[in-house]
Amino acid sequence: MGEVLILVDHVDGKLRKATAELLTIARRLGEPSAVHIGPGADTAQVTLAKYGAHKVYVFDDEAALKNLVAPQAEVLAAVVAKADPVAVLLPSNTGGKEIAARLAVKTESGLITDAVDVQAGEGGPVATQSAFAGGYTVKSQVTKGAAIIAVKPNSAAIEAAPAAAAPEKVEITLSDLATSAPITDRQPKAKSGRPELTEASIVVSGGRGTGGDFGPVESFADSLGAAVGASRAAVDSGWYPHSNQVGQTGKQVSPQLYVAAGISGAIQHRAGMQTSKTIVAVNKDEEAPIFELVDFGVVGDLFNVLPQATDEVKKRKG
Repeated sequence: MGEVLILVDHVDGKLRKATAELLTIARRLGEPSAVHIGPGADTAQVTLAKYGAHKVYVFDDEAALKNLVAPQAEVLAAVVAKADPVAVLLPSNTGGKEIAARLAVKTESGLITDAVDVQAGEGGPVATQSAFAGGYTVKSQVTKGAAIIAVKPNSAAIEAAPAAAAPEKVEITLSDLATSAPITDRQPKAKSGRPELTEASIVVSGGRGTGGDFGPVESFADSLGAAVGASRAAVDSGWYPHSNQVGQTGKQVSPQLYVAAGISGAIQHRAGMQTSKTIVAVNKDEEAPIFELVDFGVVGDLFNVLPQATDEVKKRKG
């Protein structure tokens, strides 16, 4: 079996859920190895071993994280040259997709982004993607070089598979070009007590139908332990932060459960959530386009429906 590299997704040394998901997927394709860039590898090693990393390539120079993504692409390219992997898996977020694109150019390899599933196939990994704003599902395969695949969060159920996670230091000197765009300031996101939108297994989103009152949406989300999203209409109206926008020009999510409250279902929004496993919509307009793609639909006023749903969830939780 060939080696499969995954880029460790972490913030200040704390691993994100996507890392365990990528290791789970990597085991389908070959022998997983992790690439940890920045400090904190010693702490991360325990978790990486738990989910199947047989080796951990470590580049602990803080400069790689004090600049934009170019240094991380250089480190990955150096590891690819050394390990000759069959595939490289990265999280399909803003940074991950840019790193993947740069890595594809450096290694002259094929690139697949926004994969919602990856399986072993003849001739290499086969990725399932959502394409054309979520209107089609396609299967894709890289035909040149290592398969570089950016995978959406929540695309795999995490499974533990203990391995050695033996550390191996990466010795390279970052180029002047890679370090020419330093990050001059970084502000932590205000803590809401809710999960990160792109990583959450449940998302409850509100749209124009909220009229600017996201109270019922937030209460229902909190009862489920869910993240809160918003449509572009709600964000453009100033009712909710842009960082919570779900859609083609916002964040793309793929949770186990997606609840759309007061959202019409324009193609812009559908492109950001159509790969969700189960979709529920609440809307007063029975002709709303959102009802064309949902698994369950409720025709009703969200201000009546969501509080009842919240009370029922709390009651069943005891």
